[in-house]
Formats: sequence, C-alpha cells, structure tokens
Amino acid sequence: MIDRPVEPVDLFIIGGGINGCGIARDAAGRGLSVTLAEMNDLASATSSASTKLFHGGLRYLEYFEFRLVREALVEREVLLRAMPHISWPMRFVLPYHKDMRFESDTPTSRLLSYVMPWMKGRRPAWLIRLGLFLYDNLGGRKILPGTTTLDLVGTPEGAPLEDRFARAYEYSDCWIEDSRLVILNARDAEARGAAILPRTKVVSAAREGDLWRVETHNSENGETRIHHAKMLVNAGGPWVGDIIQTKVRLNSTEGVRLVRGSHIVTRKIYDHDKCYFFQGTDGRIIFAIPYEGDFTLIGTTDAEHDDPSKPPVCTPEEQSYLLDFANQYFRETLSDADVVWTYSGVRPLYDDGASSATAATRDYTLKVDANGGAPVLNIFGGKITTYRRLAESALEQIADHLPNATGPWTAGVTLPGGDFAVDGFEALVSDLQDQFAFLNAFWAHRLVRAYGTEAVSVLGTAREAKDLGQDFGATLTEAEVLWLMTHEYAYTAEDVVWRRNKLGLRLSPEQITTLDTWMAAQRQAMSKAAE
Repeated sequence: MIDRPVEPVDLFIIGGGINGCGIARDAAGRGLSVTLAEMNDLASATSSASTKLFHGGLRYLEYFEFRLVREALVEREVLLRAMPHISWPMRFVLPYHKDMRFESDTPTSRLLSYVMPWMKGRRPAWLIRLGLFLYDNLGGRKILPGTTTLDLVGTPEGAPLEDRFARAYEYSDCWIEDSRLVILNARDAEARGAAILPRTKVVSAAREGDLWRVETHNSENGETRIHHAKMLVNAGGPWVGDIIQTKVRLNSTEGVRLVRGSHIVTRKIYDHDKCYFFQGTDGRIIFAIPYEGDFTLIGTTDAEHDDPSKPPVCTPEEQSYLLDFANQYFRETLSDADVVWTYSGVRPLYDDGASSATAATRDYTLKVDANGGAPVLNIFGGKITTYRRLAESALEQIADHLPNATGPWTAGVTLPGGDFAVDGFEALVSDLQDQFAFLNAFWAHRLVRAYGTEAVSVLGTAREAKDLGQDFGATLTEAEVLWLMTHEYAYTAEDVVWRRNKLGLRLSPEQITTLDTWMAAQRQAMSKAAE
C-alpha cells in the first residue's frame, strides 16, 4: 500500500552512515527541512567498522595529502570538545627500527629512491621525525601533547615488544566510538527537525520538474511512501555508485573504488593504555589499540572489494596477515586461537586511478549534478575524522540551490551527552556512582562512555539494580535497552550489542538470543499500544 505523498522537503538524504547523518544534522541546524532514509540500521556498514580513530592520518603525509591531514588534525580537537564521552585522547607509540620501509609507490618513496638510492626504500629516522614535526604543527594543536622520543628498554611500552626495538616516537591522536557518533548525530538532527527513517530503503528516485520524487519501502511495517524533495543527497557509502546507476539513473563518469578494511580483536596483549603504530617490511602500517578494557584491536588491511552487495568479512588470509604483521613486533607470538572477534568494512573511495588500494586517496569528493532538473549531490570517500567538515563543504556546495539556509554552526556544538569538560570524564563517573550506589566501576564507566551526562536519564529513578528490570548480562538491563529502543533507533539485539555498545564481546550467544526475543516482544507491545 502506498501512503499519501508527504510535503516536499529541502533535502532528502540516502544513507544513514556518518556522512549522511552529519549532513542531516548540519542542514537541520541551518533551518532546512530534511528527511534521511537508511535501508538498514544506522551505522550498519562502514561507519561501525572503522579503526575507531579521530586521527590526522600520519601516513597520508607520504602521499603529500597536506590539505587532508591539516583539516583532520584541526578537527581532532574541535570534535574532542563536542563529544568527550565518546572521544578521548590517546598516545601512540611508533617503534623505530632501521629496516622499516616505505610502500614503494608513494610520492615520498619515489623521491627518496631518486635522491638517496642507497636507502633502498628504508625509512630514515630523520624523515619519521620530520613527519611527526609536521603532524604536531599543521593543525594548531592546543589540547593534545606533542611528540616525544621514548626509550623502550625497561619501560612498560617496551615490555610487550621484541628486544630489537630500543627506541620509539610517541605522539597524540584520539579514539572515537564510531557507531555511537553516527547515532548521536542522527539524534541531534532529529531534535532539530529532521525526519530519520532507519530500515527504509529507497526503491527509486526520479526528477519531476524541479523536485525529486523518491519512493521508499519500510522493512519494519511494510509501508511504501512517496516523498518529494528539492534536492537529493547520495550518501550511500559503498552503494554510492549503485545508487547513481540503478536508483537515480544518472549518466555519470564519476567512479567509486571499494576498499575493504579488516580488523581482528584479540585477548588483551599488554597492560598499558597506549596504542602502537607498527610499520611493516611491505611499507604498510597497522595499529594495535587497547579495546573495551579486556581486548586489543589490530588493523587494518587494504583489499579491493568489487561488490557492495557482498557483505565484507575478514578473510582467513587477512587474519593471518594481521597476526603475522603484529608478530613482527610483539614478544609473545599471537595465533588464531587468540582472536575473539573480527570485523570488516568497505571504504567507498573516490576512484582517482591510484595503482593500489592503499594508495587511493582518502580525501572526500563532492559532485553536484543539476543537469535535467532538480539537483543531486553525490558523495565519494571521506574519513570519519573529517565528517563534520565534509558536511559543511556539502552545504557550501548546494548553497545556491537552497538559498534560505543559514550559515555554518556545528563547530564546538556538543552532541547529546557531551556537555561536560574534556577532562571531566572521571568526575562524571564518580558523580554517577555517588548518585547510584549500586553501580560498580565497570558499569559506571561504560554508561558514561556511552551516554555522558545522559547516563542519569538512562538509569532514571532506580535505587537498586533490580529497579532497572531484567538483567541481560554484562551490566545490560531492561531499562537501558528500552532507552536504546525509544531514543536511539535500536530494533534488534545486534543493533544493541554490536553498534550501540560492544557488549557482544562479553555476552554469550544464548544471552544475545534472549535479548533479541525480549526486544521482539517489546516491539510488538509498542506497536499494539500505538494503534
């Protein structure tokens, strides 16, 4: 059944990843009417499968991508102030050894091979230090400490590493809870007037004069609806090319290059809270990052991924590659038995003709097509660190088509739950435990990391743990799940334990099944109550 057409909106956004939700928030805050449709759960693809870093991209300096690196470095601190619950500073340890090499096809490696052929592709220490000097100073750093030289002999940072690593450089970047970032942007967009439609697939989109006619299908209730919009935004991520060809049907020469990035999560490898930046003999790099308290995250790979409809998975070959890479550094040998979880995402990079997946640009490309009527903006590439700037750039690109929009506003404006000082996290945890005495340290820490100042609302009037209803395990309660269903678009257990949090690492399959069954019954009860 097709519902009656709704009133035209200024923007109809296809895609509920970080780019789509970031643009929806920015546009709604400028006074534009916005509808966003995502065919699955929000952040269900690339935006929940990143390496989870707000970082400038140290290795991009080797490709001379100075604009991208500078923009990302500036953004780290802008974003840190806006979301200190889901983002926080981290120190990165870059062990140095004389055998470290460049990837062979970077501009820097070609230049060094020409002027210093005797180095045979090795990275000299002075060049790494120069790169870190640029990294410290390109972005006008104010909060994050700069680079230092670190002695690895007899130190906690050196203890997990092989003895051949005696020296390291230590620099700053930031962690980000990627899928929560998407959800909070969507929530803020909705609070500012946007309509957010998860599990709503765009069936077709066609120009009708100066409007787009968009047909959607909701997989929850089976509803088909017709929307009209002055402008279409294609933020489909890995499906951006498919949307251009099969939904919007544009005659476009712009291409997308799909690059799969896989990660492994192992048991906790070391005790300190710093990350490692490892350089391989093949010129690539990986990170080893403390993860969820009891684990270590290792990634990422760069592999071509031809079909967006094929779910990305970490292949056995990629898992072996990451383990072998890490084993070049860690004293204790890691094996498949140490891997507790893997995940993989597809980066929709702009096809710039680069010779390898690693060399393809991570910068974003925005293309407006106004030929034949109502305009469409297609978005290629981008890094999670620069999502806010991408949104601003998108609104700049389409300003002529939507002249009633106001100016930029998002810099420094907090996301839900982020209204506290960058260094105020521990105080907030302490306050929460004072108010809710039944919380243990892990529970309080987890709630503040997820919800910030809104953790109090999640717990409500509870005075004992039993007041929060059913206990699903690992501190996940009925009250929290209801909050996620009513405030954060959660629909299934997978939405909760892998995207709203990562408690899937701690819950058994039976516990997750119990949660899913409970949520299904709750949805049915909510649906009947709404009738």
